Amino acid sequence: MSFRRLWSTPKAMGDVNMVTEELKNLYYKRLLPIEKYYSFHHFHSPSYEDADFGNKPMVLVMGQYSTGKTTFIRYLIEQDFLGSRVGPEPTTDCFTALMYGEAEGIIPGNALTMDPKKPFRNLDPFGNSFLNRFQCVQMPNRVLESISIIDTPGILTAAKRKLSRGYDFPAVLRWFAERVDRIILLFDAHKLEFSDELTRAFGALCGYEDKLRVVLNKADRVDSQQLMRVYGALMWSLGKVFRTPEILRVYIGSFWSEPRQTCDHYQLIELEEEDLLADIRNLPRNAAVRKLNDLVKRARLAHAHIISYLKQEMPTIFCKESKKHNLIYQLPVIFNKIQQQHRVPAGDFPDCTKMQEKLLSQDFSKFKRLKPSLMTSLDKLLTTDIANLVPLLQNQEPRKKSLPGVLDGEFLGTFSEADFDEWVVEKHKPKYDEIFYNLSPNAGKLSGTKVKEWMTKTLLPNSVLAHIWRLSDVDGDGMLDNEEFALAVHLIEGKLEGHWLPRELPPHLVPPSKRLSTASDASA
Repeated sequence: MSFRRLWSTPKAMGDVNMVTEELKNLYYKRLLPIEKYYSFHHFHSPSYEDADFGNKPMVLVMGQYSTGKTTFIRYLIEQDFLGSRVGPEPTTDCFTALMYGEAEGIIPGNALTMDPKKPFRNLDPFGNSFLNRFQCVQMPNRVLESISIIDTPGILTAAKRKLSRGYDFPAVLRWFAERVDRIILLFDAHKLEFSDELTRAFGALCGYEDKLRVVLNKADRVDSQQLMRVYGALMWSLGKVFRTPEILRVYIGSFWSEPRQTCDHYQLIELEEEDLLADIRNLPRNAAVRKLNDLVKRARLAHAHIISYLKQEMPTIFCKESKKHNLIYQLPVIFNKIQQQHRVPAGDFPDCTKMQEKLLSQDFSKFKRLKPSLMTSLDKLLTTDIANLVPLLQNQEPRKKSLPGVLDGEFLGTFSEADFDEWVVEKHKPKYDEIFYNLSPNAGKLSGTKVKEWMTKTLLPNSVLAHIWRLSDVDGDGMLDNEEFALAVHLIEGKLEGHWLPRELPPHLVPPSKRLSTASDASA
């Protein structure tokens, strides 16, 4: 079996890019004119721009402070990033977008909203109070070549609820929730607390439950009985907040690169980790599907019917203000009438309370009636144009692309990750050779099964051990000789001492007997 990472084939990537480009063309041609005509952006979200279609999948990481958000991100990208701090107190006080860049650097929020290539231009309305606490960290990272990650400030607990952020925190969360592909919500297994701000944050996520993944982090720090109780309490609390018939999936894990504490549910943590990483790993492939889904949801919103009805009911000259307030008060009834007259499903209407709040500041005399040509164009978009794109998504070839590092799914079922130093392996090799020969090699090599059995005794996460395996199996034959095994032990010891692992094996760490072959492979 080959453990080499493969990206999607040109045909599959071509289909995805074709769908994304066609979605953008359809939006500008059919949906944007309707949104402008009926002032969609005044009531809902701003118009899409080119960057909204061309950006990479985004992952929003959120949770109360000290739940491990920044550590979770460092675990995914396998390196530290500018401005990150980890501690039991609130250490992240701003929104940080981690994106790929050739050179490492930070772009402040005000400059970021001016960049047409970044999908953040519509954050201007939140003002300087927010933009001063928003930044983009660009860095050359293999994982960030395929996804972008948004780190968020820790949600305040009950003890700190009197502190003011200076901007509408739930509204900013909702802005991101609408645009990201996945929302990771972290809880601490031994410090479960629901504050007022957390409840308001939940409200911002309503309608985006399909993107939400809940993680009960640091699960190795509690015993099985405590874990069962905390898990039950979390499920009960989530059920009260998200009033949906479906039960949210809660992943149990301990997402960092350090050795986990021994516990009865260690294997469960490993399995849950693999499930969550597999979900994140699929985001690049499913990006076009998500964009199509969001566009359809936007197009199906019964906004034009609502605006047209309100315009139709307004008097021409007298009592305009009183009629306006009466119509706003009667909005739930109006929704029912539109639903019956135009056969619009109830799920295609916006939140009634929020719509009433928005209508209070609007001039109803500027509203427009239904324009048949625009409605015909919208109907063609939903019934014909979108339907023609679906086969392109369904005919994509099976995914052969995997994100590097801990997200490298090719290795998770077999092994996982590692760290760097000079080639000082030789002076410790006698000690490593003793371990090697005690494992009974066959024809001078150890099989993957034997190495895995020995590696798991280090209690490092499987994802970390898989990366170490990939670095150590220099010739890619699925087995380790004595030099490769010595390299693996060296990397494991380095990781246990707290060092970071290299993305790729640097030349000075390549075993002497493999240096000629790797050099020839590189030149080829």
